[in-house]
Amino acid sequence: MTYRVCFVCTGNICRSPMAEAVFHARVADAGLDDLVEADSAGTGGWHEGEAADPRTVAVLAEHGYVLDHTARQFQQSWFSRLDLVVALDAGHLRALRRLAPTERDAAKVRLLRSYDPAAEDGDRDVPDPYYGGQDGFEECLEMVEAASTGLLTAVREHVEGRAA
Repeated sequence: MTYRVCFVCTGNICRSPMAEAVFHARVADAGLDDLVEADSAGTGGWHEGEAADPRTVAVLAEHGYVLDHTARQFQQSWFSRLDLVVALDAGHLRALRRLAPTERDAAKVRLLRSYDPAAEDGDRDVPDPYYGGQDGFEECLEMVEAASTGLLTAVREHVEGRAA
């Protein structure tokens, strides 16, 4: 049975596609391609149908990640098919939990940086790099990479638990 993860930010052109690409690479490196699927979406539909921000694509490519992406808006109906919904900041977390049709679905929503043991409790947001320069995209990637290791560990535990 496939474990499904969806990363969510605001417009689905910067942070969430970056997290999707990094996590895809982690899953592939762990040999879990057949067991784990990941995609991404935005809380809003402003950029629906657009490619990822060119700065996101450039930073990912510089670090060896591949991204084939078209932005889309997260839909409430997706909760039923997802195992984990990963919010990139506290605003997304609140919006997704409000959107969740049940308490069980709301419990599927987690902050990405909650999987980074080095992230401080009061500072678990991945800042939106959209209105800044290239440095913001590099910083975003560093945070995503740091959290992806812990996220992969948590997902692997769920996947292995299902197989048992």
